[in-house]
Amino acid sequence: MSVSASSQPDEEAPWSETLKSTRADFTIDQNWAAYSEAEHDVWRRLYRRQCEILPGRVVPEFLDGLAALHMDETHIPDFAVLNEKLKALTGWTVVAVPELVPDDIFFEHLANRRFPVGRFIRRPEQIDYLEEPDVFHDVFGHVPLLANPTFANYMEAYGKGGLRALGRDVLHKLARLYWYTVEFGLMQTDEGLRIYGAGIVSSKSESIFSLEDPSPNRINFELIRLLRTNYRIDDFQQVYFVINNFQQLFDETLQDFGAIYDALEKVTDLMPPDLLEDDRVINVGSQVYAMTADDQNS
Repeated sequence: MSVSASSQPDEEAPWSETLKSTRADFTIDQNWAAYSEAEHDVWRRLYRRQCEILPGRVVPEFLDGLAALHMDETHIPDFAVLNEKLKALTGWTVVAVPELVPDDIFFEHLANRRFPVGRFIRRPEQIDYLEEPDVFHDVFGHVPLLANPTFANYMEAYGKGGLRALGRDVLHKLARLYWYTVEFGLMQTDEGLRIYGAGIVSSKSESIFSLEDPSPNRINFELIRLLRTNYRIDDFQQVYFVINNFQQLFDETLQDFGAIYDALEKVTDLMPPDLLEDDRVINVGSQVYAMTADDQNS
């Protein structure tokens, strides 16, 4: 899927060689020994930067996952070592992939508690922004929450739901669920709003923007409302959906999506800044940032 954890072809190897090493399930060997010291240094810079700003902004389950997995700031994790710890906690493993994973393969991996992870890491000049998800986004952003049993169950349920949805013209709507929860989700906690989506957790600027900027709408999670809502991939989000806890996500995913897809056929899609009368709005965004960004890009 376009929102899955995946990567661009490895820059250090010819594309034809990468294809030769790709298995039928789109996995490849990580080849951890091939990472350069410069690549490990990029990981260190990103890891330390995020760990400085995430306390007080991220859900405690994320920090618990980092601690439980003993993720090391000094180097890109060796997937074999990481998998020993992760599998013992929740039965999940990570698998290296060379490119965007087809929908059926992606769902099959998730349904069997395998998370596809890009092997490459961004270049030093891409520290602040990278369009494609790299190993830092995929591992640092996603994997700590896979150590949480409830979130791990949600991800498996999402994969199984995706397999059931194959053959229906609904995958673009199902992708919205992944986008607005797994990638860009917020949670209401006793201490206030906190981030948990990997697209936020792995980004310094969006970690701050998603919680503190007045521009975006922040709306309480409602499944059909979310599935109607388009998203933007080229900038900060114009709306964030807020859950109460991970059990809520898991319970929602166990619903009969067939009936939900039927209901969605009777309503129109929404643009990210749209608000409805029955939305449970936490705050109405000014959309000032979005308008400014659009003006600059026009």
